[in-house]
Amino acid sequence: MRWAVVVFPASNCDDDAVKGITTATGDEAVKVWHQETNLDDFDAIVLPGGFSYGDYLRSGAIARFSPVMSAVRTAADQGKLILGICNGFQVLTESRLLPGALLRNSHLQFRCEMAPLRVMNTNSPFTRLFQPGDEIHIPIAHGEGRFFADETQLDELRRDGRIAFEYLNNPNGSVANIAGIVNSRGNVLGMMPHPERAVAHWMNSSDGEKIFQSMHQFVEEGVVIG
Repeated sequence: MRWAVVVFPASNCDDDAVKGITTATGDEAVKVWHQETNLDDFDAIVLPGGFSYGDYLRSGAIARFSPVMSAVRTAADQGKLILGICNGFQVLTESRLLPGALLRNSHLQFRCEMAPLRVMNTNSPFTRLFQPGDEIHIPIAHGEGRFFADETQLDELRRDGRIAFEYLNNPNGSVANIAGIVNSRGNVLGMMPHPERAVAHWMNSSDGEKIFQSMHQFVEEGVVIG
């Protein structure tokens, strides 16, 4: 299995993502510059954390226009797995690959800490190795991580079981304590916490491993998302 880790100008978690993937799965993970327009050779694509384009305008608002995002959209349409972490989540919402928006934290402070989460949906390619209701610990590092969705969007996310993770101690004011969601097809996940920083016991948590391992298992089994 081959993973692409997209690098935008000012991304700063791309190396972390590559290391986290290879540590958790043993797969090949390759950094791909944002001007790439073809991702056909990859089985999964990761949009890592950082401050793409300096977070000018809004976080992820400029990155959505990068040439690579057309290829990301094509990959999503093909049913490939797309994972957006922190700034990557912001890029996915700005690109309308996921609903909602990420706003400034309600307390207007940057938060960098270990966050306890509850796994809400284990029927996705990203969470299949968890048990329903599992409590996991994955670090956050963001100033604009407050997930917002209107009532219609929120009702749809709840009804369709598309909330992947919820915060146990909401660190940013996210509506309904949401920490991560999937798209309607189930092959795109956006989450603010950083699973690549929770893949070893010396990191104080290895809970992030199961996200990458779930994706690996799903692809290796050859499951096709309709």
